[in-house]
Amino acid sequence: MEQLSLFDDREKSAPLASRLRPESLDEYIGQKHLLGSGKILRQLIDKDQISSMIFWGPPGVGKTTLARIIARRTRASFIEFSAVTSGIKEIKEVMVQAEQNRRLGIRTLLFTDEIHRFNKAQQDAFLPYVEKGSIILIGATTENPSFEINSALLSRCRVFVLKALGEEELYELLIHALKSSRGLGDMNILIEEEHLKVIARFSNGDARTALNTLEMAVLNGEMDGLGGIHVNEEVLSQCMNRRSLLYDKNGEEHYNLISALHKSMRNSDPDAAVYWLCRMLDGGEDPLYIARRLVRFASEDVGMADSQALQVTVAAYQACHFLGLPECDVHLTHAVVYLSMAPKSNALYAACEACKKDVRELPAEPVPLQICNAPTQLMKDLDYGQGYIYAHDTEEKLSKMKCLPDSLDGRRYYYPTQEGKEQRVKESLERILAWKAEE
Repeated sequence: MEQLSLFDDREKSAPLASRLRPESLDEYIGQKHLLGSGKILRQLIDKDQISSMIFWGPPGVGKTTLARIIARRTRASFIEFSAVTSGIKEIKEVMVQAEQNRRLGIRTLLFTDEIHRFNKAQQDAFLPYVEKGSIILIGATTENPSFEINSALLSRCRVFVLKALGEEELYELLIHALKSSRGLGDMNILIEEEHLKVIARFSNGDARTALNTLEMAVLNGEMDGLGGIHVNEEVLSQCMNRRSLLYDKNGEEHYNLISALHKSMRNSDPDAAVYWLCRMLDGGEDPLYIARRLVRFASEDVGMADSQALQVTVAAYQACHFLGLPECDVHLTHAVVYLSMAPKSNALYAACEACKKDVRELPAEPVPLQICNAPTQLMKDLDYGQGYIYAHDTEEKLSKMKCLPDSLDGRRYYYPTQEGKEQRVKESLERILAWKAEE
């Protein structure tokens, strides 16, 4: 009886995320695109037709948990090790055991966390055992398997992309944690619904972060005389190290701040732009969302006036993807200041919108025959490609051949400005149009 009591205490002292680890697909939250009714992975699990696979997704989305559930459902021997601490010696030892199991009719499901950390030789060590079915390999990675996993091994695995959990899914998980007997259900915790949403928002799709934050907030909550634990905004602020706790990524404040950032850059005000950027980051905004908006701004508001702006913002997005917070804040600042100080032109945006309007409202005209390919004799007999002029064969490297449908002849969408480097584009286009207009 004493041993049971000690065991229970040990279980209760385990981190909340460990205690609440789902044991079945019914308890599993998220990944409905893979595990929903009729979805491919769900069917493979239900039919016990599991083969080697790679789970690719961000941290805290349930890759390890899903592998354990699969092992339980498929009645396989489950072996788990990490690429961080295991080498070829450990791999070969596991393979020997797996081969013995196979001869006894027992399948071995080998789960390898952070499989991208294995080098080529280590990954190659899996190949013969995967090929002859000694093991079912499930590898988990946060990196693109196309670049990080050997093509020979990757070709023998199915890749399933696991997505970051949505805020509603994380909120559901937090509610479950407060009610479950394996979680915090035996405690009288008083926390507002909005504060749970703040935790879900702060966790950025990571279930482990959400549960760890909730647990820390409860441990630091204020006790009242009736045994209740109060978790207020001040406690959350300390646990999350965020001042702008109630920044709503889907509400009015979200749109107000991204608008402020966008318009400050458009108004060439780098100080205001950096301020609004930091406000968003401090409120828990996803840096990749901000980076995507900057990429859009580079073409919509800077465009041909400084085409380098697009390269700068794409590089900033990649830096955010590689590093994440807090390190990527300086890369976003770099891009925001560059965009603020770049010459501005919305000519590309205006051209795109005007053309989309015509595409929506006017009849869909056929491609003019002169710019159609004619790969067959029949198409040649029907005058496909007849009258085509290869611009490189002309002295001017231009021709007066029409490329728009007849109904749109002479229509213009792109009107370059005189801002920055677009001035030279404007001058060049004007010369081309004048030459084409000559009889």
